[in-house]
Amino acid sequence: MTLTDEAQGPSGPAPAGKTSKPRVVWVFGALALLFFLVGFGGLSFQGKLSNVQKNDNSSFSPGSADSTKVTNAMEKFASTQTIPGFIVFQRDSGLTTADKSYIAGKVAVFRTITNVAGDQLGPPTYSSSGPRAGKVASIAVPLVGKENGKSRTGPQLVDAEKAVIKAAKAGAPDGLVVHSAGAGGVLVAFIDAFSGLDGTLLISAGLVVIVILLFVYRSPVLWFFPLFSSVLALGAASIIIYGLAKSGTITLNGQSQGILSVLVIGAGTDYALLLVSRYREELHNYESRVAAMIAAWKGAAPPILASAVTVILGLICLSFAELNSTAGLGPVCAIGIGCTVVIMLTVLPALLVLAGRWIFWPKRPTVDHRIDFAETHPTWTRFSRAITTHRRRSWGGAGIVLVACAIAVVTLNTGGLSTIDGFTNKPDAVTGQHVYDDAFPSSKGAGAPADILVDASKSSAVIAAAKKVDGVDARQVCVETDFSKLRTASKADLATFARTGCAPASLQVRPQNGKTLVAATLTNSYDTQPAYNTITRLRSDLKSVDDTALVGGSSAVNLDIQDASRHDRNLIIPLVLLVILIVLGLVLRALIAPILLILTVVLSFLASLGVSALFFNHVFHFANADPAFPLFAFVFLVALGIDYNIFLMTRVREETLEHGTRQGIVRGLAVTGGVITSAGVVLAATFVVLGVLPIVFLAELGFTVAFGVLLDTIVVRSILVPALAYDIGKKIWWPSKLAAASAAD
Repeated sequence: MTLTDEAQGPSGPAPAGKTSKPRVVWVFGALALLFFLVGFGGLSFQGKLSNVQKNDNSSFSPGSADSTKVTNAMEKFASTQTIPGFIVFQRDSGLTTADKSYIAGKVAVFRTITNVAGDQLGPPTYSSSGPRAGKVASIAVPLVGKENGKSRTGPQLVDAEKAVIKAAKAGAPDGLVVHSAGAGGVLVAFIDAFSGLDGTLLISAGLVVIVILLFVYRSPVLWFFPLFSSVLALGAASIIIYGLAKSGTITLNGQSQGILSVLVIGAGTDYALLLVSRYREELHNYESRVAAMIAAWKGAAPPILASAVTVILGLICLSFAELNSTAGLGPVCAIGIGCTVVIMLTVLPALLVLAGRWIFWPKRPTVDHRIDFAETHPTWTRFSRAITTHRRRSWGGAGIVLVACAIAVVTLNTGGLSTIDGFTNKPDAVTGQHVYDDAFPSSKGAGAPADILVDASKSSAVIAAAKKVDGVDARQVCVETDFSKLRTASKADLATFARTGCAPASLQVRPQNGKTLVAATLTNSYDTQPAYNTITRLRSDLKSVDDTALVGGSSAVNLDIQDASRHDRNLIIPLVLLVILIVLGLVLRALIAPILLILTVVLSFLASLGVSALFFNHVFHFANADPAFPLFAFVFLVALGIDYNIFLMTRVREETLEHGTRQGIVRGLAVTGGVITSAGVVLAATFVVLGVLPIVFLAELGFTVAFGVLLDTIVVRSILVPALAYDIGKKIWWPSKLAAASAAD
């Protein structure tokens, strides 16, 4: 059998109009080969994606935010922008003389390490009060985040931090414990958490999919083809995303890359399940594998395409977000879905046809014309008839369950996660930060001050006003230091700097275009809500002194990201709903059915959030949820959840044309029940894999999407939607002709 075989029915050539044209088949085969080569060639780009990631918060801030404007302006005052960080030394019995000598000698060593801002290193600081007095020392070791307009990559920052830690531990006296801390240390821990991302996620997701597909297909071979095709889709997407991220067209970070891998594997397997299921059906009717695939493709491609278009459009809505990380996630995942649907509708069919019927072993489909749905799907036929017979109890019970779960959504706290609470494990930088905060309680905000861009002529008045703001350390509000001048500074100036904490005029940055920078040290750690409240007060109070004043810095960046997340949530959720409603209307050629589907999926989303809140608070004990979490969960749950309703309702519509609405619902649910439930289980399992990464945000997203997909598949699509649709009857197709009375109804 070759790709040029004519479509043969069980007893000879197919009827006129049913014959496959060799030219079309060859063109299809050529396209499949082309996409196969592109996907296979793109696998090498998977490992390169980490080189074009941007994981620092300032890269995600909206361009209109004050913190972003300050960050951009800082390049005029200094050619080097740094990420604050510390190395913490600890001995529970108290630092010895040998310890202190060793620690002091490390300053010179740190200065020699690549991508360490050596001119900003100062002498060690020793704890002098509290239970850790005399037991802890710290050295500020800022990393170079950007120099001469060129940002350092994630791997470069990780290498620099690891080199610093290695140097700090080299030759350390026995019993002296060394930790990293500060914004730089935590950022590097975050970046390092994504190292080996592709391998870890792909292996985990692949194993999960293999196990489920072995159970679904009951074939030791067939699972390979959907999974291999999904990997090819990921390779094709990687080529496009790498080029766009490298050129700066889109923003790629570790989270979006992780979500991309899981989404492509999950969605690809879903599409494959639908196609393979239809192909298996048609193999009972056609001797020719080509003819069976053509018939299967014609039946499966429309709902798969409709599903993919819905998801892609929903993801593209994220491009309207203010937050660069959210705006970047949209096109990244949309490209992934686009490549997935292309591969699944070209490469996978070709592989299945070329492989032959043996891939279904031990239950190879034979030509027996088994077209009765009750015979081919007995379990789901009984279930479908039970649901529709007791339709009101079915949709009423399902609705009560969903509403009860949704009530708990009020306990979901989306106030944001501090950086150190953003890990499911406890990396060294988090441990070090706790040690630092305990040892230097009055210096929690050291190293990450608020950077204030002000009119140079009003700097003195701004400094005086900032000192009065609650949450600002009045001893540490100064014009920014020009660290490049420290190398040639006089001993008198250095002594003044050390005594007052503020650089004398000779060591301060020079005004640029009538503006200067003021640094205000906060009394709270930079990534906490009290610090964010201080930024809000600073912005408000300083306007009365200098209405052009802009407040930036690490705390301001985090605050602006949270505000942008809330803005994006309120804008994009209604937009996604509108887009999906329009797509459903076009696919189903009706209005009532799309509205019904949208309402049920939204209810399912709220129920998923409610259950997630209970698990986050009482089972996983997460500190909080990110403000962007509901938006991400909504886009994936609603866009992906609507997929299964599209698969169901397109088949129901197909059956309705011949058997009427109510019988169409019974038959549609019976025929699609098994494959859609299997698809839901696969997608849920792949999103659970996000939990292997030690990031709270991804763990929360993975749990919510996985639970929501199962809830939508088992309760909404299997019970609520068909029971409601059966109760409503033909009116669900209004205003199309199907809503008219028919003998079958």
